[in-house]
Amino acid sequence: MLRFIFAFIVLIHGAIHLMGFAKAYGFGVFPQLTKEISKPAGALWLVSALMLVTTGALFLLKKDWWWLGLAAVLLSQYLIVTVWQDAKFGTLANLILLVAASLAYTGWRFENRYQQDVQTGLMRAKTIQPTVVTDADLAHLPAPVQAYLRYVGVVGKPQVHHFRVVFEGEMREKGKDWFPFRSEQYDFFDQPTRLFFMKATLFGMTVPGYHAYKNGIASMEIKPFGIIPIVDIQGNVLNQAETVTLFNDLCLLAPAALIQPNIAWETIDSLSAKAQYTVGNITIAATLFFNETGQLINFISDDRYAISGSDMKHYRFSTPVHQYKNFNGFNLCSDGDAVWHYPDGAFTYGKFRMQTLEYNL
Repeated sequence: MLRFIFAFIVLIHGAIHLMGFAKAYGFGVFPQLTKEISKPAGALWLVSALMLVTTGALFLLKKDWWWLGLAAVLLSQYLIVTVWQDAKFGTLANLILLVAASLAYTGWRFENRYQQDVQTGLMRAKTIQPTVVTDADLAHLPAPVQAYLRYVGVVGKPQVHHFRVVFEGEMREKGKDWFPFRSEQYDFFDQPTRLFFMKATLFGMTVPGYHAYKNGIASMEIKPFGIIPIVDIQGNVLNQAETVTLFNDLCLLAPAALIQPNIAWETIDSLSAKAQYTVGNITIAATLFFNETGQLINFISDDRYAISGSDMKHYRFSTPVHQYKNFNGFNLCSDGDAVWHYPDGAFTYGKFRMQTLEYNL
């Protein structure tokens, strides 16, 4: 509702500016405007009107760069000052637009850091020529892992060196309600990288968060409007935690990458296997569980830390999978949970539903 009210204010504000244009060119009588307006000034009133209407339209269309309407605020306010007694109340509309557009700009700037990191990874990925996965590439893997990769359909297809995935779902902290989110994520495996940008909805407000992992170095920031850091974490604990998360991505989202040499495998039985994944000086372990069909149905690690604000504690982490679908010729998990195993019982803190997945863009 607030979104439409704001758009209405901007559009009406723009329409009112047409009065200055009309008075200057004699297209009507406007007793509200007592001061004469020259034709050059009238042209500026028209330009300002068009800029404001365009800003309102871009806002309604949810274009991230609608904040460029800040230029419309400057021009509009200049014109209002020239006929201050007649148009001074337009300043209130400009103040509302100024605050909203400024916040939109800081949010865009925060997200642009993620976009720049993505472009760096994509430029690097252009130099990679993936080879085709063969049966020989799977020979060193435990039998249930081989069965999983064949079920997914990786044999005869290019190795995965990066991917883009979009999720929708819900998340929560212990003792708090669920909140919806939508995320976009890029993972690169030539230099282990995970770039996860999430937009959550809390109290009717969009709250962006950026998790970045680059070659063993991780950071996590959550900043409403891109300026208020309610979470800003980095350090060795987060580095290890996000190494687990990256390996979880490999297992669930890019199984073709499980043939990498930095993964050491150990067979447990016909339906489970243990893996050690190494990035730099960080090595984490996880146990993978499969069903008779060959689907990976759970991932469990004791090497991840639950991170809430400044409190980081060590708990078992798992990601049970509920459903598989075909994405671009690959059979992959489409619906799963993220679970912490606290001393008082398992707590599901995230529900993820995969919307799109693209390999080797």
